[in-house]
Amino acid sequence: MRNHRKHTVLAAAAVAALSLGLTACGGGDGTGTKDEGAAASSQTATAVKPDATSKTDAGSNTDGSNTDGSDGSGSGTGGAAAQTAAKNKGGTSGGGSGTSAGGSGGSGKSSASAPACAYGDVRITVEKADETPTEHVVLTAKNISGRSCRLLQYPLIAFGPIQTAKDIPAVAKSKPPVQVVLAPGDPAYANVRVANGGVHEDNKVVTSFTVNLFAPDGPAEGSVDVKAPAGGLAVDEAVAKTGYWTPELRNGADEF
Repeated sequence: MRNHRKHTVLAAAAVAALSLGLTACGGGDGTGTKDEGAAASSQTATAVKPDATSKTDAGSNTDGSNTDGSDGSGSGTGGAAAQTAAKNKGGTSGGGSGTSAGGSGGSGKSSASAPACAYGDVRITVEKADETPTEHVVLTAKNISGRSCRLLQYPLIAFGPIQTAKDIPAVAKSKPPVQVVLAPGDPAYANVRVANGGVHEDNKVVTSFTVNLFAPDGPAEGSVDVKAPAGGLAVDEAVAKTGYWTPELRNGADEF
């Protein structure tokens, strides 16, 4: 009985040893199932591994250099777009737009380069202030020349014959900090006191008056005839004053 059990154990050990030997032999010639799976995995990994000399979709090698020998900086579409965006951003935040050199009035030209407005460059109209009796009027000068021009100082007003009329003085506090440069179609304004109100023996009613402009070296050639509002204006030359030309009327500076 003991001998029979011993023989059975020996037979089982021999079968196990034979199986191990067959497995080892199968792995050696590459036909084993286990080794085929390992080989397939190895081939797959090799296929997705990038080659050190292969090109990327950006047209450069994996080390960042182009195949033509350049360093690849800004050569791709993405690099050019980034450089353009950076340049545009820098131009906007740094230099700003060219309109800042246009002077007052938004003409796009500096006050030094724009010529002085001549009498034929502007159309001048007058409007009564909202008050009774009328003490003030507002002159509006609109650029009709089709080019930018400088409107210098203040209107030279004559309430009567231009040769004999009293010069109407300007109010210094109404002078703007910069010269008025009018783009085509732009207006400028001047507040004018014509009387102190009420009836006065020195008042005279005018239905039109004359406005002259300044040139860089003094009064300009020619003048503009301005039609007074309906009913005319009661003017007292002794108290009349004019403000400077300004891009807009300002509270305080233009009240006198």
